[in-house]
Amino acid sequence: LLWLLVLSLVWLGPALGDEDKDGEVVEEEEEEKKEDEVLSDEIKEEDNVLVLHEHNFARALSEHRLLLVEFYAPWCGHCQQLAPAFAQAATELRNESSPARLGKVDATAQTALATEFGITSYPTLKLFRDGNRTHPLEYTGRKDSQSIVRWMQRRAGPSATLLHDTDSAAAFASSQDLVVVGFFKDLRGEAAQAFLEVAAEMVDMPFGVAEAAELFQAYGLSADTVCLFKKFDERQTNFPVDPARGLDTAELTRLLRVHSLPLVMEFTNETSNQIFSAKIPHHMLLFLNKSSSEQLSLQDGFRAAASSLRGEVLFVVVDVTGHGEDVLPFFGMTPSDAPTLRLVRMENNRKFRMEQDNFSASAIRTFIQEVLDGKVKPHLLSAEPPEDWDTRPVKVLVGKTFEQVAFDETKNVFVKFYAPWCPHCQAMAAAWEELAERYKEREDIVIAEMDSTANELENITIRGFPTLHYFPAGPGRKMVEYKSTRDVETFSKFLENGGTLPEEPP
Repeated sequence: LLWLLVLSLVWLGPALGDEDKDGEVVEEEEEEKKEDEVLSDEIKEEDNVLVLHEHNFARALSEHRLLLVEFYAPWCGHCQQLAPAFAQAATELRNESSPARLGKVDATAQTALATEFGITSYPTLKLFRDGNRTHPLEYTGRKDSQSIVRWMQRRAGPSATLLHDTDSAAAFASSQDLVVVGFFKDLRGEAAQAFLEVAAEMVDMPFGVAEAAELFQAYGLSADTVCLFKKFDERQTNFPVDPARGLDTAELTRLLRVHSLPLVMEFTNETSNQIFSAKIPHHMLLFLNKSSSEQLSLQDGFRAAASSLRGEVLFVVVDVTGHGEDVLPFFGMTPSDAPTLRLVRMENNRKFRMEQDNFSASAIRTFIQEVLDGKVKPHLLSAEPPEDWDTRPVKVLVGKTFEQVAFDETKNVFVKFYAPWCPHCQAMAAAWEELAERYKEREDIVIAEMDSTANELENITIRGFPTLHYFPAGPGRKMVEYKSTRDVETFSKFLENGGTLPEEPP
């Protein structure tokens, strides 16, 4: 039997060995095939978007003069939201045979590319020109398909239309509600080049450029000038180029943005984005009921006051029975409060109210100037304190009672500033209640909360929700912002340690 077993192994052994060897060969071939696929510089496409990785990136740069690349993460909600618009823009550019193409890189998988281009958030869009990978240009447009297409078109071709004669200039100036034309004696000069840079960025306006002497004469110009043509308010606004300083791109962009807005705007669903994105430091608001002819007539004085303050103050009419009704709670107002005026400092949302509404142009200008000069105190919202505000473990503060509680020199006061609609505030509500319950017998510790949508403070600006501030006992009106974990145990450590968290052992 032993002899038979040995013979069997001798006969079967080579066959078994060959089978293992064949398996190893197949496995090696598959690995080599996979490696070849990974290392290939072939460029695949998904919905006309180039799929890029570290092995085909250089080839893509060499084949496409203008390449806008989205660095994304598969799990990122903003990236998923952008994907259809990005694909649509890629299709439009390809259909018009543009030299501009769009590509995408999964930055979580292609870490070498993400590191090379300093990708720290998603999605990040960068434009690569003429194969140069050392100085990509940040995408500065809006993230919808039309904006992406226009932004790329401005970089693919001339960013401004060359106007040769009076006929072409007149047709261009009247082609849309807003157009910009730069008149330059030398189109190769620094001022003209700066103008073309601005044109490449401001894709929501058409730009033209001219150097013909007859056009300077036709529009009454003697030196380099940028002109904004409008079909509303004043029809033409000129911005002469300073001969000494030249043309500053940031300043020209600001001036065009400011003067492209109507002198007085109505707050509607269509204009709200323009109003909030306008980089104008103060907004003067006239609240009125448009169904009242008497209130509508107040717009005349409002408009007259606006002309001398353009760029410093944006004048806005708010219909309290229309789209403007939604903003009334922000001002602590109801439709019955109209007509009335408010000035808002956009930097910190401070609101200012005239002691007595006067709708004449001179009164409005005087009031605005007094606010700008710091002579008027902000009008602060405050709810009425609930009757039981100090009977529960969490004390309920309002604007009127905040000072006496938070700056009580005998108490350490920990305050949560919240918004009722904020999900983060709702998520930590139970922990805040538990913390208050834990310290309700402590005479020296107060746990409190304040609804910051209904209450405002003169010297404390709340920029996000929830915000937690600790006001320690003693003189000096000190305040410490809490920025750590929002759970009961960490809150307790912070309180027990006098408003700082103890250092953890290494």
